[in-house]
Amino acid sequence: MAIDIHRIHASMQELLPVERFGLRELEEIRLVLRGGSVIDWRRLNFRDRDEVDAFLRLAQLHSDRPADAARMREILDEAVAYLRSQFRYKVADAVADPKEVHDLFLMASDVGEHRRHRRIACIALKVMHTIFHTDARELLFRTPISELDFAALVDMRVRQCSEELLAMGAPVLEFVGSVKSRESMITKLLAKRESVAAQIFDKVRYRIVTERYEDILPVLHYLTTHLFPFAFTVPAQTQNTLFPFRQLVESTPHLSTFLPKLQIDPHLEEWDQEERRKGRGMVNEFSGATYRVLNFVADVPVRLDEYLTVLEAQRPTTGPQIAFAPVEFQLMDQETARQNELGENSHERYKRRQRVKVLRRLSRGLVVPKRALEAANEIPEEKA
Repeated sequence: MAIDIHRIHASMQELLPVERFGLRELEEIRLVLRGGSVIDWRRLNFRDRDEVDAFLRLAQLHSDRPADAARMREILDEAVAYLRSQFRYKVADAVADPKEVHDLFLMASDVGEHRRHRRIACIALKVMHTIFHTDARELLFRTPISELDFAALVDMRVRQCSEELLAMGAPVLEFVGSVKSRESMITKLLAKRESVAAQIFDKVRYRIVTERYEDILPVLHYLTTHLFPFAFTVPAQTQNTLFPFRQLVESTPHLSTFLPKLQIDPHLEEWDQEERRKGRGMVNEFSGATYRVLNFVADVPVRLDEYLTVLEAQRPTTGPQIAFAPVEFQLMDQETARQNELGENSHERYKRRQRVKVLRRLSRGLVVPKRALEAANEIPEEKA
């Protein structure tokens, strides 16, 4: 069946209000809101082949290109071999050798003639997801591309999405990007509890401010259908103090009908929050007590084929060359943004608390000069 990509794209141009979310949109947005992982899912929610194809294109995989289709088959073959060799799974032929990869996503969504294979299809896709991510990360280690050039390619993708969003008249007041300075990266690494070698996820970040609180989730949904697949949300890297999930669902009559169909307990976010209060979960200790934001990290996929072909004319690449860039997105409405710059929530006070923590960690057991304490506690004069 021929796919009219222009029609699919046009159908997604308008922001989808929360009141029109289906089960698929609700579960995908929930994954971002809580920083979850599709590895924990039991099913997908694709309704037809066009939705699967749109998802693959977001991942930079084009099924109408022979090299891309062959690469997807290679990933599937490796996943099946892994399941059979490591766990002795009896992978059904319909899963191991579907007519096309799209069928696998539909099986996992309980759609189509082979829906009885939903469980093993889900398992195969989880392994494929992991292989795809592993290969994408390894690509950067063996690709002759500078960090600056790669960041420019990523920024080009994000800015194109932002320009399309603004051109359609979306209620977005601000969509700006920034790169964390070297000094800020050093400070953050020193402040992190895990290790000074911990990964910095927000080196490249974008701040999005909407007109109203009600506009945030539709804009988030737009990002997951135009910039990065929802499944590429980096697990455990979300800070969400804007949307209590169960409260959001129960206060929206249309969404509340999906509560019995959710594959993850609707109380899970509350349990997660309780763990954070007990100090066993991820929490940003430097934010003010009333600071509110939706902050998450996504792996934005970027194709390097054209770049590598030009760079290595004597050794052209074959197949899709796709790398991932972890990008931080910060969403809030304009009133929340205004409140976040007042008193203890201000960025200046955030940086002060961070510097004090770093100084204490660096100087543990040592004498701290008075000048160092003054520098760590210094707060620039607030604008009137």
